[in-house]
Amino acid sequence: MATRPSLPPGQVRTNSWPVLHAGSVPEGLTPESWTLSLHGEVERPQTLSYAELLSLPSREITCDIHCVTSWSKLGMRWKGVPFTTVADRAGPQDGVRFVVMECAQGFTTSLPYDALRDDDVLLAHTVEGAPLPPEHGGPVRMLVPKRYFYKSAKWLGGLKFVRVDEPGYWEVRGYSNVADPWAEMRYSVDDVKAIHRMRKAALFRPLTPRNEPPP
Repeated sequence: MATRPSLPPGQVRTNSWPVLHAGSVPEGLTPESWTLSLHGEVERPQTLSYAELLSLPSREITCDIHCVTSWSKLGMRWKGVPFTTVADRAGPQDGVRFVVMECAQGFTTSLPYDALRDDDVLLAHTVEGAPLPPEHGGPVRMLVPKRYFYKSAKWLGGLKFVRVDEPGYWEVRGYSNVADPWAEMRYSVDDVKAIHRMRKAALFRPLTPRNEPPP
């Protein structure tokens, strides 16, 4: 069996951790002021404080992160509360298919609900043994290692559970809504190509003699 390469296609390893985001680092967002709203199509809408989040069972993982701008940082140590733990508190209703991650300053992104239930998806509050710094999305950000890093939303403030997807800030500006680094799905054109391939395989058929017009 072939060994999977350590880097997705088109990525370059970095030992630093570049700071990249639209807007500015939110002022006044601290562990004391931070809250997380769980809402949308859920049985138990609620708001968690930072202390309440930290009281939930946490998990530590080591993973790589891959930025859509082509850098990757390998072997980072993270700690946070599994998304499944937080979602199960809210009780998503039947039919929920997506989660909109709501962030400070009005930024959003989204992913399928099932994808977020992977066991490596965290609401991360700690990185490399220290509290997550503000410039990297602290006090709390999403961590979704299997997707480009813009899907790991910084300054997380809400999780909205919905039936119909709501592409966010980056996606409406042309970035991929799938964001799979191993398939190098950086821009929305990649989604179109993937959808076209699926449709072609399932629906497009060559003309048969029965379909051809008479001579």
